[in-house]
Amino acid sequence: MHPEAEQLNGTIGNNNPVVLSMLSTRGKDIYFPKKGILGQTAEAKGKKINATIGMALEDDGSPLCLQTIASQVKLPKENVFLYSSSYGNLALRKKWQQLIFAKNPSLKTKPISLPVVTCALTHGLSIAAYLFGNDEIIIPEPFWGNYRLIFTNTFGTKIKTFPLFEGSRLNTKELAKILANDLSMVLLNYPNNPTGYTPTEKEADELVQIIHKAAMQGHKIIILIDDAYFGLVYEQGIFQESLFAKLADLHKNVLAVKIDGATKEDYVWGLRVGFVTFGIKGGSPKLYKALEAKAAGAVRGTISNAPNISQSLVLHSLEDPNYTKQKKEKYETLKRRYIKVKEIIATHKEYQPYFTPLPFNSGYFMCIEVKESETVRKILLEKFDTGIIALPGIIRIAFSGTPYDQLEELFENIYKACKLINKAK
Repeated sequence: MHPEAEQLNGTIGNNNPVVLSMLSTRGKDIYFPKKGILGQTAEAKGKKINATIGMALEDDGSPLCLQTIASQVKLPKENVFLYSSSYGNLALRKKWQQLIFAKNPSLKTKPISLPVVTCALTHGLSIAAYLFGNDEIIIPEPFWGNYRLIFTNTFGTKIKTFPLFEGSRLNTKELAKILANDLSMVLLNYPNNPTGYTPTEKEADELVQIIHKAAMQGHKIIILIDDAYFGLVYEQGIFQESLFAKLADLHKNVLAVKIDGATKEDYVWGLRVGFVTFGIKGGSPKLYKALEAKAAGAVRGTISNAPNISQSLVLHSLEDPNYTKQKKEKYETLKRRYIKVKEIIATHKEYQPYFTPLPFNSGYFMCIEVKESETVRKILLEKFDTGIIALPGIIRIAFSGTPYDQLEELFENIYKACKLINKAK
């Protein structure tokens, strides 16, 4: 093991030996190099002659770049063309942490890590899998299909599932049964993809109580919180904060890992800016700095760093005085479509024999249970000029990407496709 990795492990073990035991073999081995090329480059910063930098500069010290690109961007050249740190833009990290506290009042002054920037949430989940992925991860089903590629295909972590719902409510009882191993890793995604469901305030409390009880019994638990669609909750009585707010200081045996980003929250899917943030009861600055270094080392070892231009654009947006107003306007666009979908389902009783909605209250999507979902999908493509996502036994509908005026037609087309199948029988 590299001495710098050993040093980080020692820091983590001295501050919380439970967290050290949670790290995978990869997680224990990784480190952010303070020496070598990066260290020598840092020591040379500000010198009159600096021949360490692996970037090309003009004679005046500005980034050497093509005007064909520079002319398309209003940002200063250094915010576009130069490398960012593997930790991410420090100003952006601090700003995002401020927003985490602002959007999650329950956190109050609980100590959490400074977020580490990733290349959006898929990469953030990959970093979490890199650091903590062992034999198994527990995920409620249905779930986003890319989890398989991230955890199982890439890191060899087997996915263990349990039903997301028990009737019309969140299935919390099944999670309580599963959290019986010495070490468990659980992934919770709310608002959920594909169902568009977020726990009620009562269900959120139940989840926290279940996790706390297991921790009190000596079980060590890593909770990965996929907050891709955070903030897009459309009903009263639904938990408005991230579960991270309740778990970040829950118990010394519970490590909460918040994976979020600007992708869905701020509608910048192609910019690929995400964050990984850690929280645990009694978390010290030394522990968090060591975990941040582990995460930054994993970033360094996979993609080197997230794009500087994307980080600069997101930071500029977050600091703009019109940011909150504009974000509210886009939220209202999605909420209006959500309300329309609810209205369509409630008023068209003729749909009930053919498909039934799963519970939904938030996010980008909703799902309907339907027989022969793949056959329905193909008929919609061939006969009704309509595309949906077919999963086993369900259809996922992205009202986020469907114009308001087309929602009635969308559901009517699904109804007609189902009737055609039934008639053919």
